[in-house]
Amino acid sequence: MNTNRCYEREFVRTFFTSPTAVEGEEDSAKMIRSAAQLRGMQAPDVWVPDNEDATAPSMRDEGVKNIIEIVSEHGADFPGEIHPRLVWHRENPTIRYQGFQHMLEVADPDNNAIEYIDGFVIPEVGDIDDWKKADEFFTIVENKYGLPEGSFSMSVIIESGEAELAMADLREEIGKPSNNLERLFLLVDGEVDYTKDMRAMTPTGELPSWPELRHNTSRGASAAGLIAVDGPYDDIRDIEGYHERMTENRAKGMNGIWSLTPKQVVEANKAPLPPKAGSWILELDDREIELEEDAGRQIYSGTELRIEETADEQYTLSVRGNEYELDRDGLRKELLDMLVYVPSMDDIVDSMEEFEAAKESGKGAIAITQSTTVVVDGVEIDVKKDRMWDEATYQAAQTPVSLFKDVYKNRPDQHEELEKMYGEDIVQRAINVGS
Repeated sequence: MNTNRCYEREFVRTFFTSPTAVEGEEDSAKMIRSAAQLRGMQAPDVWVPDNEDATAPSMRDEGVKNIIEIVSEHGADFPGEIHPRLVWHRENPTIRYQGFQHMLEVADPDNNAIEYIDGFVIPEVGDIDDWKKADEFFTIVENKYGLPEGSFSMSVIIESGEAELAMADLREEIGKPSNNLERLFLLVDGEVDYTKDMRAMTPTGELPSWPELRHNTSRGASAAGLIAVDGPYDDIRDIEGYHERMTENRAKGMNGIWSLTPKQVVEANKAPLPPKAGSWILELDDREIELEEDAGRQIYSGTELRIEETADEQYTLSVRGNEYELDRDGLRKELLDMLVYVPSMDDIVDSMEEFEAAKESGKGAIAITQSTTVVVDGVEIDVKKDRMWDEATYQAAQTPVSLFKDVYKNRPDQHEELEKMYGEDIVQRAINVGS
C-alpha cells in the first residue's frame, strides 16, 4: 500500500467539473469564473476545470488561458482543491503531447496560477505503462520549474477495460524507484466512455449502471491507499436517484461522486455525513420505509402492514396479504425482524464514547441499546434492539466520524453550516472521539 502519498485528504465527497471555455460567449471563462467563487456546501472538495470532454477541441487552447486567469485571480480563496483535467489518450501520442504542453503552460510560475493548483486529472488512461507515461510528464514539468517531485497529485479517469485491469497492478507498482506513482490521488469512474470502450448496449440506450466497475474502482483504491470517486449522474433533476446512487456507492466504500451542478454538489457534500437525527426503517421485501417520528413514537401509516387487536394481548398481523395470529411478544418479535435503526451523529458519538470508557475499565465488549414505540393502526408496541460493540464494531463506526473530521479539517468554510446542522457540542465531541 502507498504510505508516502502526496496529498492529505482521506475522503473526497464531490468532484465538480466546469468547462474551461464556452464557445460563442462574450466571456468564454464564465463557467469556471462562477465555479471559482462557490463557497460553503456549494463548493466541492475537488474542483476540476475541465479542458477535455466539457470543452470543445477548438476552445482548449483558450481554455488553458482561462484556467490560468481564473485560478490566479480566485485560487487563493477557493476552499477546495483545484485539479484541472487535461487531454490525454492511451492510443494517441498527439493528444498526449497536447496535454503535456497544456500542463507546462498551466504550471509555469510566471503565469501565477500554479501556486493554487493541487494536481491534474488525466482521462482515457490505458494499462499501467500508460499511467507511468503520464506520471513521467508530471515529473518533467516539476523538474523544469524547480519543484519537488510529487508536488502535483495525479488523478485518473477509469474509462476503459485496460484502465480497470491496471488498477490491480497499483500495489506492486507504487513505490518503485522507476516511477513517481505515489502522486496518485483519485480513481474516478467514467461510465460513458467505459460503456463505449466495452461496446455495451441497453434496450433504451441509457448507460448501464456498471456496479462491477464501481466495486472494482473502490477495491483498487482501497488496496493502493487512494480515493475512489463515482462518475457523473446525468439526470441532474433526479435528486432521489442521485441519492440512491450515492447510498449504493457508500456500501461499496466509495464516498465520492462526480457532480455536474452546484445543486448536486450540495447533495453530495451532505449525503455521506452522519444524519442529524436517527430514524427507524421498516423493511418490507425490497422496500425501505422510514417511519414518521411523533413525540418519541414511530408511526407507520401505509397499507402494506396492518395490525388488529383481536382480543386482550392477541393480534392479527397482515403483511402484504399474509396473516399471522400472534400474542404481544410474538408481534414484537415480528416487528423487530422488520425494523432497522439508522443512527444519528449523536448516537454514533455516544456509542463510541461509551465503548472507549468500557475499554478503559477492562471490558472487551458492551451492548448498545436502541428503543422506541412503534405505532401501526393505533396499536402501540415497545421495541428494543441490542447491538454488541467490540473493537471491530468500534473501528467500523469510526469511518463516518473520520469522514466528518476530514471535512472539518479541510473545509473551514463549512464549519458554520456543520455547527448549525449538528450543534456545537456534537461537533466538538465528534472531533475528540476516536483514535
